[in-house]
Amino acid sequence: MGITRLGAVANGNSERAARSGTEARFGRGLYFRSMDDLEVRELRYFVAVAEELNFTRAAERLGMAQPPLSRVIRQIEARLGVQLLERSTRHVSLTIAGTTLLDEAKDVLDAVSAASRRTRRAGTTAPRLVITAKSGVATGLLQRIVDAYHSRSTAAHAEIEVSGWGEQAGMVHDGRADLALLSSPYDASGLDAESLTTEPRVLALPVDHRLARRRELRCQDLAGESMPRWADSTAAERAYWSGRAAGGPTEPHGPVVTDGAQLLEVVGLGQAVALVPRSMAELNPRVDVAYRAVSDASPYAVAVAWPPGARSRAISEFVRVAIEYSARLNAGAYAVAVD
Repeated sequence: MGITRLGAVANGNSERAARSGTEARFGRGLYFRSMDDLEVRELRYFVAVAEELNFTRAAERLGMAQPPLSRVIRQIEARLGVQLLERSTRHVSLTIAGTTLLDEAKDVLDAVSAASRRTRRAGTTAPRLVITAKSGVATGLLQRIVDAYHSRSTAAHAEIEVSGWGEQAGMVHDGRADLALLSSPYDASGLDAESLTTEPRVLALPVDHRLARRRELRCQDLAGESMPRWADSTAAERAYWSGRAAGGPTEPHGPVVTDGAQLLEVVGLGQAVALVPRSMAELNPRVDVAYRAVSDASPYAVAVAWPPGARSRAISEFVRVAIEYSARLNAGAYAVAVD
């Protein structure tokens, strides 16, 4: 056996030994990609095609030519051994396997984006937290919690990012925010969450409305009333805001709104009545709007949510401050005169 061959064998043995040592320490498969693993780039390509259901539009969205995109999708199918798309000259649709990969790929891409954003924030010289909430009651509470958090000498710099209707949980999932205040009705699935405050809801209605003559109402009294519809809301969210879950109207049929200020304007103009948090009534006295108690309306709750299993000391300290501050707030109760 020649020197060159011996060297190759020695190098091969060294590589195998090094690989075995790494596998013993970290586990096989954590650092060595198997043949059927997919790359993030491939997942992005597939998601674009699956969402557009058109190769030309998907290629334009990705800023690439169509033939290479089609080639990558065929390579993914070959590697996985399943058909992901039904193709014809005029139509593209997802198979059952394709639908499954689309759902899983979105979660993976969100996780990758979240990891990148959080890593960049963690690597800054001055660590910071980004906490999001929608405008209104939640942002008011968040500002007070952030002030209490910043009073601690160990606090990181916390930034508030005001977000739109229903965006808060998604911003934590994809890493745009480290924490969020979620407001009823919210979905905290896939996140760790802790309830902070709970308060009753009241009815906001025009001062000259027939129901304004009564001091207390029930959800069934709202049947037939025009009620605002939140933009892009789900059926469950519409049921909550209309009081339908407690026997209220079957479906809100009033004007579409995007924030609390717009909602109160709609009410003041006599276009609708609306269930709102009691603290919102306290913060927004108006000559053209009356507030009345609704005895059987489900409450309005605010929770703090963060990524599951997060080990950040800054996140844990912020959650602790939020819980402590809210406990003191709840002990004082919401002293709102509704008359």
